[in-house]
This record gives sequence, C-alpha cells and structure tokens, in this order.
Amino acid sequence: MTKHRIYTMSVAKVYPHYITKAEKKGRAKSEVDEIIHWLTGYNQEELETLLEKGTDFETFFAGAPQMNPARDLIKGVICGVRVEDIEEPVMQEIRYLDKLIDELAKGKAMEKILRK
Repeated sequence: MTKHRIYTMSVAKVYPHYITKAEKKGRAKSEVDEIIHWLTGYNQEELETLLEKGTDFETFFAGAPQMNPARDLIKGVICGVRVEDIEEPVMQEIRYLDKLIDELAKGKAMEKILRK
C-alpha cells in the first residue's frame, strides 16, 4: 500500500490555510490552536515546535501525546467523503482536523466543535 502524498506534507504548509479559513469567517487563530490541542493533546509550545520543524502529518499524528477519544463523535462529509468511513488511520485523522476547522469556519460554537 502506498502512502498518500498528504501524509508526507508538512503540517506547517497547511496550518496557515486553517488560520486564514477561520479568520475569514471572524474566528481566531487561538481557536484553531485550541482545536488542534483538543484533537492531539499537543500543548502550544509543542505545536509551535512541530510547525517550525516542518513535521509531516504522519509523524504529527503518530507522535501526538493523547489523541482525543471523543474524535469518534466527528461525523460528516469532507472533500466528498464521510470522515467516519475513512479506513486509513492517518487520512482519517487529517480529515477529522479538516472537519473541525470547517465547523469553526461555519460559525459553530466551540463547545459543539469540541464535542462537549
């Protein structure tokens, strides 16, 4: 099985797009960061270090301190595919993050985004 190219893409290349998407809809970078912290367990310092290093998505998710067990509650379609039906673990984690950022940009309350 071959890896998707996105697995080897640096999180730092995509991160600014998450911020831009959120800010265009009146949301903040801090909210994007809060989503990433919730999903992965990384704190702000760890996140910034990984972004500076150019860590790829596969390494980013594999090294996450604590993937949030509530991420199983993330449902819906992203890029035409249901996130809950994605079988490749790394791709599913990437799409979970994409879905959460989409929810943020659509104006959903943080409590709902973070499945509280």
